[in-house]
Amino acid sequence: MKYMLLIYSNETSVQGLSKADMDQMLAAYNAYTEALQKAGALVDGNRLQRSTSATTVRITGGKTNVLDGPYADTKEQLGGYYMIDVPDLDAALSWAARCPGASHGTVEVRPLWTM
Repeated sequence: MKYMLLIYSNETSVQGLSKADMDQMLAAYNAYTEALQKAGALVDGNRLQRSTSATTVRITGGKTNVLDGPYADTKEQLGGYYMIDVPDLDAALSWAARCPGASHGTVEVRPLWTM
């Protein structure tokens, strides 16, 4: 079954990291990605550009509204994702707990709805 691991964190706190801390975080993500690949669980994954580069589309009363930036005003922003293919939710939760994002933000686990 395929699951999305949606990684949320505070963009401004990540911007304030020292080069050494940023290098350590990137190394952790590289190791995690490699572990997913070796396990045959990785389908896709990537980092997203900052939330300020987002464009939000909403239709209200038949009128299309296009807004610059994210729509939701939250303390954490969606910063990246992994799509994994694992046997069940327990396996997906296990991988989410190992994701570096879980230690400095939130990892939402959501099953894909296969159509």
